[in-house]
Amino acid sequence: MSTDVFHPAVARWFDGAFPGPTAAQAAAQPAIMAGRNTLVAAPTGSGKTLTAFLAAIDALVREGLARGGELPDQTSVLYVSPLKALSNDIHLNMEAPLAGIRDALAQLGLPDVEIRAAVRTGDTPQAERARHARNRRTSWSPRPSRCTCCWVRPRDGRCWRECAA
Repeated sequence: MSTDVFHPAVARWFDGAFPGPTAAQAAAQPAIMAGRNTLVAAPTGSGKTLTAFLAAIDALVREGLARGGELPDQTSVLYVSPLKALSNDIHLNMEAPLAGIRDALAQLGLPDVEIRAAVRTGDTPQAERARHARNRRTSWSPRPSRCTCCWVRPRDGRCWRECAA
């Protein structure tokens, strides 16, 4: 996997954060970046989640820059985690890269692109759920049991209609 396929800010962050891609990342990234459905089977800690997120982040960075730094107020990426503990991947694989990529955008003299992420589990307080409904996230990470609300509640169902990845 070469970081040449990524926007320069995304590539700058990745190259500064890691010595290089893992074997799983190198094998999967070309297909993911080409928009093909891709199954990545590799051991825990091999970078599978980051590989998927990085393609989505790259697309959002490019879209945001094309719009002068603005992204539509909608959910564009939905990541469903089978376990609550895995939902915490969103912090490691979304928040840290987003902060680093925003820094890289600034270093390159490019507009800031705010990509917002949220995690929703059965333990998410009602007040936070209401805040998520008002201030939508670009990326949302529910557990499968939480996805039910997207099917049955009209106000929450828009995440399925707007989601691109």
